[in-house]
Amino acid sequence: MIPIRDHNPSGRTPYVVYLLMAANVLIFLSYVGVMNDARLINRILFDYAVIPARIMDGYGFQTLITSMFMHGGWMHLAGNLLFLWIFGDNLEEEMGHVPFLIFYLVSGIGAGLLHVFAAPASTVPTIGASGAIAGVMGGYFLLFPRARVDILLFLIIYIRVIPIPAFVMLGVWLGMQVLGGFGADPDQGGVAYWAHAGGFFVGLILCIPLWIRRGGPRYWRRTHGHPPHPAQEYEYSPSRIPRLPRKKNRGPWNP
Repeated sequence: MIPIRDHNPSGRTPYVVYLLMAANVLIFLSYVGVMNDARLINRILFDYAVIPARIMDGYGFQTLITSMFMHGGWMHLAGNLLFLWIFGDNLEEEMGHVPFLIFYLVSGIGAGLLHVFAAPASTVPTIGASGAIAGVMGGYFLLFPRARVDILLFLIIYIRVIPIPAFVMLGVWLGMQVLGGFGADPDQGGVAYWAHAGGFFVGLILCIPLWIRRGGPRYWRRTHGHPPHPAQEYEYSPSRIPRLPRKKNRGPWNP
């Protein structure tokens, strides 16, 4: 189940999303050529990846940020950027450019810390923007739960694109992370499930004040977070395009 787009267009250019995507690609390109050099790549990981045991000893707190801009391969990078591209623009529009950047970084730091607390003795380096992007997904879950998301569904030989509400897609994703967290040993490395789940909840909690300022539950019934025109009250539309009343058909001679 892979999301490929949402039906929730943004009215503002997401410059921070573009900046974050470019930064992740450029940083990955800066070291991808030495990934086969075990000695050098281990040195890079030691300097820039999150190593829980080291942080528990009081060292390497800067890696909670640097690790967000590193990836273990092209698929790891592409998957994270796809999720950021789909869900990030709407949050940046609602928050503003600088607040969204701060939100992204704080979500990533929170996700990294929760991973450290889940595996405090681990010496396995952890990298990736997944925790920060999970925070973006948590914010989207709160602010746009009924927006439609197209997913590419694979069932053996059955492949189809189907639209589902964002809260369903994101809820299933979160459930998979929680189940994976209980079923895996974080000390052995692999997918940082608790970082993903933790980042999701950090992002959701950080968005609660914005959601309340926008009207709380009433926000879900509007096409936009800002109050509608006083003469109009629109229902929530997944595309955020106002549902205007239909004109009566008066015939071709009197349109």
